[in-house]
Amino acid sequence: MPKVTIENLSAIAAEAQEKHAAYKSILLVCAGTGCVSSGSLSFRDVLQKEIDNRELSSELKVVATGCNGFCAHGPICVVQPEGIFYQHLKARHVPELIEQHFVQGKPVEHLMYRAAKGERAIPLEKDIQFFAKQQTIALRNRGRLDPEDIADAIRRGAYQGLQKVLAEGIKAEALIDLILRSGIRGRGGGGFPTGIKWQTCRQASLERKETAYVVCNGDEGDPGAFMDRSIVEADPHAVIEGMILGALAVGAQEGLVYIRKEYPLALQRLYKAIDQAREWGLLGDDLMGSGMKFDIQVHQGAGAFVCGESTALMASMEGRAGEPRAKYVHTVEYGFRNAPTVLNNVETWASIPPIVSKGAEWFAAIGVGDVSQSPWGGSSGTKVFSLVGNVCNTGLVEVPMGISLREIVYDIGGGIPNGRKLKAIQSGGPSGGCLPESQLDLAVDFDTLQEAGSMMGSGGLIVMDDRTCMVDVARYFISFLMDESCGKCTPCREGLVAVHEVLTRITEGKGRREDLDLLEDLGAAMKEGSLCGLGQSAVNPVLSTLRYFREEYEAHINDGRCPAGACKALIRYTIDTETCNGCGACVKPCPTAAITGKLKQVHIIDQEACIQCGTCLDACNFDAVRVE
Repeated sequence: MPKVTIENLSAIAAEAQEKHAAYKSILLVCAGTGCVSSGSLSFRDVLQKEIDNRELSSELKVVATGCNGFCAHGPICVVQPEGIFYQHLKARHVPELIEQHFVQGKPVEHLMYRAAKGERAIPLEKDIQFFAKQQTIALRNRGRLDPEDIADAIRRGAYQGLQKVLAEGIKAEALIDLILRSGIRGRGGGGFPTGIKWQTCRQASLERKETAYVVCNGDEGDPGAFMDRSIVEADPHAVIEGMILGALAVGAQEGLVYIRKEYPLALQRLYKAIDQAREWGLLGDDLMGSGMKFDIQVHQGAGAFVCGESTALMASMEGRAGEPRAKYVHTVEYGFRNAPTVLNNVETWASIPPIVSKGAEWFAAIGVGDVSQSPWGGSSGTKVFSLVGNVCNTGLVEVPMGISLREIVYDIGGGIPNGRKLKAIQSGGPSGGCLPESQLDLAVDFDTLQEAGSMMGSGGLIVMDDRTCMVDVARYFISFLMDESCGKCTPCREGLVAVHEVLTRITEGKGRREDLDLLEDLGAAMKEGSLCGLGQSAVNPVLSTLRYFREEYEAHINDGRCPAGACKALIRYTIDTETCNGCGACVKPCPTAAITGKLKQVHIIDQEACIQCGTCLDACNFDAVRVE
């Protein structure tokens, strides 16, 4: 393999592009975790075998990429250079796909995306509504390159930002100033200005004459979140280059990536990318022939949610219990091994190279607010979200800051399935708030979401329809955080248990009127007294649902009723005698055999045997099952 230098990087990229362009078509098969679990690797193998058997390997190249983003429609294959998008692919589709598309020159229409049943096929990826309003920076290479081939990454622009800094002799202070002027704020949840963090770390390193560290936080533990995992799977060299640039800025010689062991595919590709970067001279003792020394090690986390917090993460990397410490000692001054440390998350590091390549003003012009006077002046750039829950188009999206929640849910997400109504959106992970339908036109940025009682967080967006009980949602997230609390400080440890007990009592129909005041008092105490961000923000789901859905709490307490029909202790399932036609669709799925009745006669639910699982409600095609 060649040793990459400042002088030859462009030539290596051009050579890789020439080899890429020699093929008539590139078949980009999504091999992110979602598509892999749906069988995309089997599809890829059969596809390659068919190409070889037909002696088309000189014309067609199959590339297994990272996550394409449109997870609801995998396995996916995008044919370049045309950009034709195929979805829900199986191995049995391969012969038809090769024969019709690549031999006869007629793209296979029935494998293309349709916005709804009966509508016309949309051939091109760029014309699909899911992609239309997205703007990719951190995800710029998603589904576009082979994440296990460094030459392919270089073809797509990897290490050009680093080349620019080294070739132009940009000093550390100027590099930090560029990041400050861009206005980028940390994408891991806190929203702290990245430039200030780098500046403070460098200053501490110089004053104490101690070498700094740079750390990448890949410990993504939010339920329903897969932003960082997908970036590492799709474009690990973007993260590596970002960390190198951070090291240049603060004078670090060693970097660490903290990533959870539950991400096997991301780990595999990250290890391979780091090894390739070393072999090609992009990590090690003489980086790109510049004389700079920098290398990266990987530390695998054991899945503790609290280790996403900066001080707990660093304690874990040092071999100690993953517990936070008081924040008056800043990690940028006394972090890993008590040295100055810059910690940013995967998405932040992946966003740094294009900022360096294209300039601070380019990034600052995207988003909302004015960062020209202060790094806190707005929300610049884009944000990656995992869009999940009761929404038609689940997947990974990247949008400009300032876009509305309505645009994300309806224009990108395609709205709520099965004709249901939107009830709430939970943003910011388990410590985020739940916003009602009336707040859909809010701008998605750090400050607006916080004012509304939620937060940006790391980027999870969970969409809930009108069958969701907001009291039970709050109870679920508190239950998760109760299990994940490290237990070091009393307000978090005892407060979460107390809040969970109150919410459980309410969902069981045993709530008291004074419980609502008690929840608010407990929330205030936890926010004020908890040691770290987990405890301080843990009550956001409770306080936001009390703020926007108070009538649901009151119905549980005052009327002994769950308006959403979700709390098992407060509901029962019955079958409407006028609507039921005795089709029997509800009988077989019932796990307790609680439903009886002859074919074409009205069925009956045995209330003693019924466990309120809702299977019959989902199975009924005639709206005969009622929730009372």
